[in-house]
Amino acid sequence: MDKSLFGTDGIRGPVGGDLINPESMLKLGWALGTLLYQQHPDKQVLIGKDTRISGYMLESALQAGLAAAGMNIGLLGPMPTPAIAYLTRTLRAAAGIVISASHNPFTDNGIKIFDASGSKIDDAFEQAISKQYTQTLTVVPSPLIGRARRFLSAPARYIERCKSRFNGPDTALSGLHIVLDCAHGATYLIAPCVFKELGATVTVQHAEPNGFNINQKCGALYPQQLAQTVLSEQADCGIAFDGDGDRVIMVDHTGQVCDGDHLLYLIAQDLHRQGELKGGVVGTHMTNGALESVFKNLKVPFERVAVGDRHVMAQLKHNGWQLGGEPSGHLIDLNQTLSGDGIIAALQVLNAMVNQDSSLHALTATLPKLPQALINLTRPTDFSLDTQPNLSKIKTDALEQLGKSGRILIRNSGTEPLVRVFVEGQDPVKVEHTARTVSEEIEALF
Repeated sequence: MDKSLFGTDGIRGPVGGDLINPESMLKLGWALGTLLYQQHPDKQVLIGKDTRISGYMLESALQAGLAAAGMNIGLLGPMPTPAIAYLTRTLRAAAGIVISASHNPFTDNGIKIFDASGSKIDDAFEQAISKQYTQTLTVVPSPLIGRARRFLSAPARYIERCKSRFNGPDTALSGLHIVLDCAHGATYLIAPCVFKELGATVTVQHAEPNGFNINQKCGALYPQQLAQTVLSEQADCGIAFDGDGDRVIMVDHTGQVCDGDHLLYLIAQDLHRQGELKGGVVGTHMTNGALESVFKNLKVPFERVAVGDRHVMAQLKHNGWQLGGEPSGHLIDLNQTLSGDGIIAALQVLNAMVNQDSSLHALTATLPKLPQALINLTRPTDFSLDTQPNLSKIKTDALEQLGKSGRILIRNSGTEPLVRVFVEGQDPVKVEHTARTVSEEIEALF
């Protein structure tokens, strides 16, 4: 195990592969526990998971490794990733572990680790874990072996946390009909409670996990079914989460999908209107260029970083700003959350709708987005973009076709074996054509 196994969002891979198997998880739990026990022998490590069938297996292996190192364990069960970050800090745990592969299919799984503050661990600690992982596993003396217990109150604690983030009375959403798509994932229990207890009329779909159906043609990656339900139910809006609940995509009452760019703009605009936006906004290289123009007109600073909520978080902390996000629906407001939180971000959007007595459709219509295209290519395991001498010419030729406002991003996915080709420009026909052309040229390099 080495540093490269920690991707942009923890460790992830196919269940039964080189990493995501009981033996590796036992060793990973032991490596983490050994390092933590040296500093926090009297504290515990929290473990939460999404709804994948493999979560039971991996949870048991991690638990055994941590106990062998002397750490006590708090088992949270199925919980959204941001809930585990929050509970890690509020329960004063030494660390929190999330067993999840986020938006990936059930055949994958992964590990995310939070430090005692509820932040994702840094590169230095990843390297320390990797180094310890290579050592021979030993067990502490029997009197020091860790114990495990379940936190049955964890869901209720997080439901109240989410409700407290909404700036209004418990009946503030009583005039809204909302459709929730829980992706058969980690929000299936908590999200319906939050929105119902705030007074909304809630229609719930895809909230019956069976271990195999997480993200299966539903949730934030597939909002089309949500759009159909919103229209058939004549609801005010729809909210879709991904498998571990750190992303959110919404649908307005006309069935129009509102991605992370729409929602980031809406939240920023509402905070700015109230004089509550601290600093500027952080987006990524895939953030729509329209946001940059709108924020410029509002005199709100805007910066781009590499794709990944980890990079957004780092830039926010570096700048002392509060708000950032990605088109995928990872939205971070450091005045509200410790990490990307789909439920709380959705509540912020609803709060803006209530504050301005307006619909989601009307609020997002003021963002004239530029045409974009994204094509995902399955890459061979031995292929690297870094070693392709023709890549620069492919980009240059494509940008000449797009004109001055054009943007192109070609990158390896940090979570899946894909090359992502992203194109933005003024002319939708040119954007689609350029994306297909570049994709074909990249595939020819495989």
